[in-house]
Amino acid sequence: MIALRTVCLALALPAAGACAADTYPSKPIRFVVAFPPGGGTDLVARTIAPRLAERLAQQVVVDNRPGAGGNLGTEVVARSEPDGYTMLMGSVGPLAINASLFARLPFDPRKDLTPVTLAASTPNILVVHPSLPVTSAQELIALAKARPGVINFASSGQGTPAQLAGELFNSMAGVKMVHVPYKGAAPALADLLGGQVQVMFSTMPPALPHVTAGRLRALAVASLQRSPAAPGLPTLDEAALPGFEATTWHGVMVPAGTPDAVVAKLHDEIVAVLRTPDVVERLSSQGAEPIGSTPQAFAAYISAETAKWAKVVRESGAKAE
Repeated sequence: MIALRTVCLALALPAAGACAADTYPSKPIRFVVAFPPGGGTDLVARTIAPRLAERLAQQVVVDNRPGAGGNLGTEVVARSEPDGYTMLMGSVGPLAINASLFARLPFDPRKDLTPVTLAASTPNILVVHPSLPVTSAQELIALAKARPGVINFASSGQGTPAQLAGELFNSMAGVKMVHVPYKGAAPALADLLGGQVQVMFSTMPPALPHVTAGRLRALAVASLQRSPAAPGLPTLDEAALPGFEATTWHGVMVPAGTPDAVVAKLHDEIVAVLRTPDVVERLSSQGAEPIGSTPQAFAAYISAETAKWAKVVRESGAKAE
């Protein structure tokens, strides 16, 4: 009798998962963003949310939960019920970098969260103040080698992706530019524009208008492919440092234990949204490239990024604020 009951339960489980997917969603979905409104992660989430709501015939409510470098909002999702009604618009910081920066995280990105899809990637752009006498990445490297410890680079804070992009540049180029941290990207960019600092790895949306106006000089993008937002700008990979990649990426995660059928449904619908022409246009206009990977490919990418940035953190001595 016990054996028969075990068999019956085993047969019932797949049916229960399929039933959950058939009835899902039956109520609004909370889409947690672990950063304040107006940033890149928030932009991607708010671009996807209304289209996803249309496809699922349910509200998708963006819920900003900033704090602790993205850890606070990520923990909220990691501790939520694994029923598909709480999603995270995750990013490189809390999912791949913070494990190396913080002595202890309140969640394990690999054990407590399940990848759905890598949604979009935004390349950083290497920009300099026009007073710096360089017009290419090669010239910047040559100048930095001639003036070790003299050239400085700004970032949005200790342990942020902007700092680690600069540290990766130092390591791969064999130079020593000095890191100057700020309390956010806006004040860092303001001081770069004022000439108080000379170099910065910035996300594209805030920097490109200043490049167009001649207030900043762009040297390269930090992705492996050229950006449609600046197709004439070479990549660091092709211009000076083969293999250099330092992008700000955004991907959808759900709590571990979410039924496979629900994960699959979310994946299919979000990828369909990312293929929508107006979504592609809006993201591209902000320098973001829509992707839409499989859950398996996203998991592998997170693992690779975690290993890469752990090495940069270790070698640079970067610490969280």
